[in-house]
Amino acid sequence: MELLSALSLGELALSFSRVPLFPVFDLSYFIVSILYLKYEPGAVELSRRHPMASWLCAMLHCFGSYILADLLLGEPPVDYFSNNSSILLASAVWYLIFFCPLDLFYKCVCFLPVKLIFVAMKEVVRVRKIAVGIHHAHHHYHHGWFVMIATGWVKGSGVALMSNFEQLLRGVWKPETNEILHMSFPTKASLYGAILFTLQQTRWLPVSKASLIFIFTMFMVSCKVFLMATHSHSSPFDVLEGYICPVLFGSAWGSDHHHDNHGGSQGGTGPGPSHSALPTKSKEELSEGSRKKKTKKAD
Repeated sequence: MELLSALSLGELALSFSRVPLFPVFDLSYFIVSILYLKYEPGAVELSRRHPMASWLCAMLHCFGSYILADLLLGEPPVDYFSNNSSILLASAVWYLIFFCPLDLFYKCVCFLPVKLIFVAMKEVVRVRKIAVGIHHAHHHYHHGWFVMIATGWVKGSGVALMSNFEQLLRGVWKPETNEILHMSFPTKASLYGAILFTLQQTRWLPVSKASLIFIFTMFMVSCKVFLMATHSHSSPFDVLEGYICPVLFGSAWGSDHHHDNHGGSQGGTGPGPSHSALPTKSKEELSEGSRKKKTKKAD
């Protein structure tokens, strides 16, 4: 009974919220973030031809959320780069992932059981960043709910929200990949989490911050690990959004996105053959008509 009382949810959540993120959890965050960079088409070639541009992209993947949050709150966007330990650690991870001989480091961290551990630890950092971002915004804007939500949102998914700018550093321009138009699960979860933490910060949600951090972290870890283990691209919010969004907005969230993609693929390939088929047919008819005229003249 004493052990059970010692391991109560409140005390467990409080102890969990006090666990330091640096260096172990931050290391996992940097590894997974730079892995996603290496998955991008042309990222490996860029690291060979333009290593400085590749390094800047890696730093945006690791610290883009801090830059966006500082811009929102009117603070120097390079402020976090004064943290030499984190910059050196992220730079070391970037070098090992892209330039380690025989890709040994990359192969080790990509081994699925190891990668799942890193992904779970990254979600711990994500939730903590959302909570810290909202607390920081509340310090500047005590009654600015939308400012707190926006700051927590970019803290949790800032890398994805500035993906178009990161693509420009790689010489790629794909405006159709805008994260706001096509939200992934982490971006949506960060938004919903920012709303919950804002309600808690303003005393509208009767739960302690440590308990909310613990509960939301367990939710994020469970979802991300399951989605990656099953190689699924679906979202746990799809079912809920499928019921709510048609009532509020007249269609499901993202339905136009799928329709546009589907229509775009057909628009690129479907009408093409039909347009090309018409001129081909008309040419055949013209050639057939000319042959008939020549036959008549020969006759």
